Amino acid sequence: MSQQFSSIATAQLLVKAFELNHINHVVISPGSRNAPLTIAFSNHPSIKTYSIVDERSAAFFALGMTQHLQKPVAVICTSGSALANYYPAVTEAYYSHLPLIVLSADRPRHLLDIGDGQTIKQHHFFGEHVGYAANLKDDTHQKISAEDFNFNKAEVQAAILTTYQQQLPVHINAAFDEPLYHTTENQLREVESLSAIEFPEINKIPDELVSKFINDWNSAEKKLVLVGVNSNFDFTDELLEVLAKDPSVIVMTEVTSNIAHKHFFQNIDALIAPIEQLDDAEVYFKGLQPDLLLSLGGMLVSKKLKSFLRAYQPKMHYQVHPQRRLDTFFTKPTLLKSTVKQFSKQVVEKLQSVPSNYFEHWYKQKTSIEAIRKRYIQEIDYSDFKVFAAVFNKLPKNEHIHFANSSTVRYANLFDSKTPLIAFSNRGTSGIDGSTSTAIGYAVASQHPTTIITGDLSFFYDSNALWNNYLPSDFKIIVINNSGGGIFRILPGDKQANYFHTYFETRHQLTSKHLSEMFGLSYFSAKNLNELEVQLSSFFEASEQPKILEIFTPTEVNDEILLNYFKYINKHLFR
Repeated sequence: MSQQFSSIATAQLLVKAFELNHINHVVISPGSRNAPLTIAFSNHPSIKTYSIVDERSAAFFALGMTQHLQKPVAVICTSGSALANYYPAVTEAYYSHLPLIVLSADRPRHLLDIGDGQTIKQHHFFGEHVGYAANLKDDTHQKISAEDFNFNKAEVQAAILTTYQQQLPVHINAAFDEPLYHTTENQLREVESLSAIEFPEINKIPDELVSKFINDWNSAEKKLVLVGVNSNFDFTDELLEVLAKDPSVIVMTEVTSNIAHKHFFQNIDALIAPIEQLDDAEVYFKGLQPDLLLSLGGMLVSKKLKSFLRAYQPKMHYQVHPQRRLDTFFTKPTLLKSTVKQFSKQVVEKLQSVPSNYFEHWYKQKTSIEAIRKRYIQEIDYSDFKVFAAVFNKLPKNEHIHFANSSTVRYANLFDSKTPLIAFSNRGTSGIDGSTSTAIGYAVASQHPTTIITGDLSFFYDSNALWNNYLPSDFKIIVINNSGGGIFRILPGDKQANYFHTYFETRHQLTSKHLSEMFGLSYFSAKNLNELEVQLSSFFEASEQPKILEIFTPTEVNDEILLNYFKYINKHLFR
């Protein structure tokens, strides 16, 4: 059977450009104006297409695919308000440096602002939240001029080049006139003549910057290395070993850093928060204050770490990032514009170990805190804290984990699993809006057993994530249901006021049981520690259906138990 093409030249151009540049996963939401694109992509033999109705969910689904594939994935929608539903995922992609391609169908200019439905101003719709906006010339049925075709070709190639090079989302807006559904078995000659884009190699860090960094590094007695979100696993074993063995180096990681070593510090808040409560906190913080700070990876979760380093700034700050400088600590860091892997190649053999007690002193604090945490878990009542401890104790070796925002990923950074985790979270904008959709997209692309651990509000907010035909049988959801937005009980505010329960905490009595039935997931629940232990003993085993485990926890004790944890550390560590 011969391949079917849309009769519209721009649709043929787009699918050919994607094929040539290895963009072979496309998520489509139904519509009429995007029919030429749907026809062009769904009939292509080497491009895998997915149909997801809810555009917001579809965009986060594609985002999850990019997390695993580490290359562009496209989303396609019809004209009008459909495009607006992509915005949350586009901003997440922008701040997380993920190559999402938004391909929106539009109406020709003569049909805009005349009272027709599903028309909005789509040109440059995402503003500064995309790396490139390609607004293509109108394409009427088989009547595009050679000049307009060449313009569109150049714009499409520029968008593809940007998303690959800068790892940023891009927007391609294509206007189509009716008729929209005509097909042909013949590809246009100008489309057949397209060629793949040539991508320049990653630039090395300039030698003078490398020399300056090496000199500063080898002369500093207190060096702090921070590793943020690391979804591309860009670290070399050589670099990790050099950092782990240097007595003048502390490496602080988070659950989404995806590197592990017994000498690294993951539970950052448990180290910093107890010091905040001391009368002589300044003495301890000055002892922790680094001479040199090296930032690797993406966004950081810990608010306490940010506060600490803004108050006790390093003398020198270097940041390794392939695109842009993030001045998180107001230190005006020196940007080493490269990947971590390239950085490692250029510096690792030149890094010298410096005599220091910096690591030894704080590592003793770290190991003491771990012992204190074990005692605290045994003493506290059933709560979110105790649930997270139990879940982390049962996470299997081969499971990939997604953590929803916002309490969930913060709790996750207080614990260590028995085995190293491969973990993800949408920390670009840190919204709750697409966590489950992202996790499902990741699971589909990776074909690896995947679990999302989420709070109740985040899960219900993104419940349309389950509305597709692609949920793998080994996909699992753990919902921590404390009947509201538990994080607001940790933040300042009058927790007894009626407006707090209604407008901040947003209390509810919902469960996910009926959702699981509607979407064909196996449902399990636990309301106390004994029930939880029973469910966790078999929850991660293989099954024929995706699963939900809903863990019900008290509403009003979780904040006290969490805050008391830091007081408990303070009491036992500094007595």
